[in-house]
Amino acid sequence: MVLSFSLPPIHDNEDGSWGPSSSTLPAQFKDIPYAPFSKSDKITRIADWHDPATTDAGAGRARPTFANRRPREAYGAAEANAFGYVHDEDEKSFSLVDSGNRLASRGRGASRGGARTARGGGGSGAPTRGGAAARGGRGTALPTRGGYATRGGRGGFTGGRGGYDKPVRVRDSSVTIGADWGVVAEVDFARLAKLSLAVDEAEDVGAHGTLQAYDRAYDRVTTRAERPLEIVDRLRYNPSASDDPVLAGLADTKAATVFATDGVLAVLMCAPRSVNSWDIVFERRGDQLFLDKRDGGAFDFVTVNENAGDNAPADDAADATGGQLNTASALSLEATYINHNFASQVISPSSKPYTPSPNPFHSADDGDADSLASALYRYRKFDLSVAEDEELSLVVRTEVDAYVDKRSTLALVRALNEYDPRAQAGGKTPEWRKGLETQRGAIVANEMKNNSAKLARWAVQGVLAGADQIKMGFITRANPRDAQRHTIVGVHSYKPLDFARQMNVSLANGWGIVRTFCDLVLQQPEGKYVLVKDPNAPSLKLYSVPADAFDAGDDEFEE
Repeated sequence: MVLSFSLPPIHDNEDGSWGPSSSTLPAQFKDIPYAPFSKSDKITRIADWHDPATTDAGAGRARPTFANRRPREAYGAAEANAFGYVHDEDEKSFSLVDSGNRLASRGRGASRGGARTARGGGGSGAPTRGGAAARGGRGTALPTRGGYATRGGRGGFTGGRGGYDKPVRVRDSSVTIGADWGVVAEVDFARLAKLSLAVDEAEDVGAHGTLQAYDRAYDRVTTRAERPLEIVDRLRYNPSASDDPVLAGLADTKAATVFATDGVLAVLMCAPRSVNSWDIVFERRGDQLFLDKRDGGAFDFVTVNENAGDNAPADDAADATGGQLNTASALSLEATYINHNFASQVISPSSKPYTPSPNPFHSADDGDADSLASALYRYRKFDLSVAEDEELSLVVRTEVDAYVDKRSTLALVRALNEYDPRAQAGGKTPEWRKGLETQRGAIVANEMKNNSAKLARWAVQGVLAGADQIKMGFITRANPRDAQRHTIVGVHSYKPLDFARQMNVSLANGWGIVRTFCDLVLQQPEGKYVLVKDPNAPSLKLYSVPADAFDAGDDEFEE
């Protein structure tokens, strides 16, 4: 027996519309209404028997948290009246009786019912600690101890848990975008995270400067044996790649294609962790490329709690105390001051200096050699080639601050600072003076979260320099209201590679980012380009700028 199947005739609408044809509609379907729809409609449910208008009518507990959300309509709800079944005659004798036991309210009374005032910030009672009514404290909107008026806490009518009405923080760009700047490319962080490039070990090209030993006595500093931070007057140079005479000499001999410093390279390799805006100047000279920083730009200062989210330091507006003590710019200056003095203080003055070559940036006009800070500039070459017949190398100037016990054990010296235990990270971690010895893991984890970008850059700088250790100092204010006097409460050692792995820093991803932007600029005509981190979006923008955009005396950029 052979089965056959015949395709029924298909009738297209003459006007091209979607739906059954009125001219060829079978007789049995002529009296059935049809709800027109668009093929772009989103079908969320096959069937929905709930009426959105009456779902919450008898609810005993109103939920103001979701008041601003749009109700989810069933598919075809707009045309549902055509199918609505209406009772011509209701049975009056039928009624629904609730036979369940009612639970008595426990303590909160009507405040947890329709208005939810006690936990939402609209009730009455004593002053709260969590901010105004919108923040969602457990009391009222009477005098508070901090917080913004629309912080978005556990209730209230200004956003609830979601914080929909929370004011969006707008950050300023690190550089003013000129009207004559042209956008070359824009890359978001999601695309950067997919890049990867494996790079072999570096080749040492040269070493300059004077290095002294780290004082082991600071490893014994604890919260019970503190040491005050001293002001140490030492000269420390950090010129850009274009102003480095050693890199200029290597460029003349065609030793590499790309030239940069470790500070600039670390920021670029850790770009997806950035929140604050920064900018890097790319200058193409023939077939060579220089990665520079601007004098007085973001690279000359240390950030504080950049990744802390809502608990990040405010901008230059007055802080919670009504002053300028804990603003972002003031804390950045304080952290820079702390790192400069701490790196010089932990050097043993009686140690034997190691000087492979004189400091290339020091001149007699700057003073005698004794005023120089301990610093060894290591010039290292990395091969960024992808194919065997390709040649793309990078020379980076790295810097180490001391040697530990012997000259071959190099170390970076960095410092983390605590400015106000009650304001820092929302007060969720213990004060360093009380918990650094017993809860060091929690404190370090909190710093990794709030300063993810800064610590990742320090770890990358240690790897680029070939350092064996990072000496991390924990420094707090002697008084939270005084930003001039500080105390060292601990110093801990970390290996750069282990520290990078602990923070989930991918060096292969960083090298992939560097190679991508180097290729992008090398494909452009000769000239000057600026890579800018968008201050309010997770993306990088590459601009082509005039050759004199950042000349001395040019007021086109912001400090």
